[in-house]
Amino acid sequence: MEDRNSFSEAENKGPQPSAPQRVLITGGAGFIGSRLARRLLALGHEVSILDKFSPQIHGDNADLPADLRSSVQLFRGDVRDLELCRRALEGQTVLVHLAAETGTGQSMYRVRHYTEVNIGATAGLMELLLSGKFPLHTMVVASSRAIYGEGAAQCPAHGLVYPDARSRHTMEAGDFEPKCPHCGSATSMLPTSEEAPLHPSSLYGLTKQVQEQMVLMYAATLGINGFALRYQNVYGPGQSLKNPYTGILAIFSNQARANEPINIFEDGRESRDFVHIDDVVEATRLCVEASAQRPIALNVGTGVAVTVAEVVKHTLDYFSSSSQVTVTGAFRLGDIRHNCASVERLRATLGFVPSRQFAGGLREFLAWASGERLEARNYEQSLDEMRKAGLMYG
Repeated sequence: MEDRNSFSEAENKGPQPSAPQRVLITGGAGFIGSRLARRLLALGHEVSILDKFSPQIHGDNADLPADLRSSVQLFRGDVRDLELCRRALEGQTVLVHLAAETGTGQSMYRVRHYTEVNIGATAGLMELLLSGKFPLHTMVVASSRAIYGEGAAQCPAHGLVYPDARSRHTMEAGDFEPKCPHCGSATSMLPTSEEAPLHPSSLYGLTKQVQEQMVLMYAATLGINGFALRYQNVYGPGQSLKNPYTGILAIFSNQARANEPINIFEDGRESRDFVHIDDVVEATRLCVEASAQRPIALNVGTGVAVTVAEVVKHTLDYFSSSSQVTVTGAFRLGDIRHNCASVERLRATLGFVPSRQFAGGLREFLAWASGERLEARNYEQSLDEMRKAGLMYG
């Protein structure tokens, strides 16, 4: 009996980089998906998109960008719709599964919804693929650095450690740095590798952990390529400025442009690994075109951490904004303190490391944002929802 988990070079049945593929992108009308679709089309691949055009992400826009409408096949609807997914999968050779709910804070109180969309829909896709009716040879799933929780850190006494989620008690006292799980000492951040324990501190992170493990497990079961891409903080022109859960760059740019007050959580020294959309698309494209190999999880980041205070300063300077900035000490349960990815496995597997520097990428993003219309946002409403759920303090 043939070993379906064999990936020897002699029996390589995977795609070669130059071979045109038929690619289905779930969530393909979104920020990452639409940019990926353009890149794949330019390389000669056929692209289909499945998307429901969620108002939280797309606002009133319920259609593909004009340049994609005649170039891709659109399956309009919810990724939880099994019959829709079955039709969308017909004839596809690659599945890029981006469709998901992505709000870290929102996930903490919309528990069933996030579980149903992120885990339930992925389970449905796996059941369809197990039927053997589709010629799929590669799956790529959008995972997240949120699955690590606080990630790797350095303890003065114990070296490399993986701190637990921060407690409400210590953060209320203004003590925000993760603690060593062995001695309780404050730690300093280290780049987090894929070998780190998976210890999510938000429901969103937990759903992403289950989602990526499901995809990798069934890729191995089916004997096909499987990539779980642990995207760090993705940013760039084209991201939603309306969605209050899309990240701090959109929020701060909106506030700075309008000269509105900017309130910084914690002490402003929390940090993130910002990775440019072009680098994310390139890493994902390389997975689409990869030769056969064992299923694998890969960080997609820069390995460079930038503090929130730095982001605010650069944003204010760019817009010559008069926004009043207050470091509030407020915090949200489920948030992590620091974020910095090790990208060595990405380099070894795909021969690629994101190269866009944050300073230039931020200026590009802010230049694009400055040309967008300022519209009603729901950021303060999103914070009120967290307060009512007992998940935000200060």
